[in-house]
Amino acid sequence: MIVDDHDLTPLRLETVFSTFDNTWNKEEISWAVNNSAIYVGLDAVLHLFKTASSLDSLVIGEREIITQVRKSYDESKSMGLTDDYLRLIMNKTIECAKEVYTQTNIAKNPVSIVSLAYRTLRDLNLKDDSRVLVVGAGETNTTMCKFLHKHGFKNFTVINRTLSKAETLAKQLKGQALSLDKLSEHSTGFDLLVTCTGSEDPIFTKSVYDNLLIGERSKKTIIDLAVPTDVDSSIIKDYAINYIEINKLKDLSNQNLLARKKEISKCEELITVKLDEFKQHYKERKVEIAMKSVPQKVKQIRETAVSEVFSKELETLDDSSRKLLDNMLTYMEKKYISVPMKMAKEILLKNS
Repeated sequence: MIVDDHDLTPLRLETVFSTFDNTWNKEEISWAVNNSAIYVGLDAVLHLFKTASSLDSLVIGEREIITQVRKSYDESKSMGLTDDYLRLIMNKTIECAKEVYTQTNIAKNPVSIVSLAYRTLRDLNLKDDSRVLVVGAGETNTTMCKFLHKHGFKNFTVINRTLSKAETLAKQLKGQALSLDKLSEHSTGFDLLVTCTGSEDPIFTKSVYDNLLIGERSKKTIIDLAVPTDVDSSIIKDYAINYIEINKLKDLSNQNLLARKKEISKCEELITVKLDEFKQHYKERKVEIAMKSVPQKVKQIRETAVSEVFSKELETLDDSSRKLLDNMLTYMEKKYISVPMKMAKEILLKNS
């Protein structure tokens, strides 16, 4: 978001983007200019309110958006790229987004596949010392494992085609790492299997699965987040397992996303109210800025009166009279500052 007194022409945008990051070359700046969405005045504020409230996000109701907006503002502020009006806008933006998240159900039902997988797993009441076998160390499994680790699971074995990636994730989880070709050598069993690889064929065939069971007959839990799935259908059919798979999670995600979309009208009503509040606060702030010189002017008048205009007369006063006069002047000084400000705001409210 840019606060600028100039029209945002392509030439002006080139200047803005080149100043914002001097490492960008002409092609990158040109791409940014051509792909910019320009909002002016209250339209820009409304867009920011909706963005922070995650109404315009790919995943509606994603709480992380408000954190990203705040972080972007803080970084811009640290570089001296913000002003008083942008500070006012950002305060109202964060306030608006928080109310949207707390007063509506826009973020109530999770839509993240990983979040849904964990919630499903949580209902199974697995013990936190369960043996967790992780196959695949990509982004999805990494996020899933962070959820598990955060909620107390601590016994991890990570297996991946590239051993170094397995070692990186295992280090974060304080677990063990193996390469995928050593899968058949895993002999410590498992209680929970989390798998997500890019294999076109099932990783877990009956023979592989039998080997991993090491003769155990207890019911196992499998979270299969791969597309296509990593677990052969015969295992689901013939073995005692709790099977959490991505297609059902996607269906649930879509249902929750639909429920979130139904909340949009409520969110928009709330945002409209917050936009009206912002307009009023913006006008009041303009009055404050326009009159910010009043206090200094009043102080100057007082100092001139005391040191020049009435200096001889003041010399004839005793200490008690001087103190009384000083208290009177201080009282009047405060009123001369606050009363005009209050009257200006009242006039503004009346006209609004």
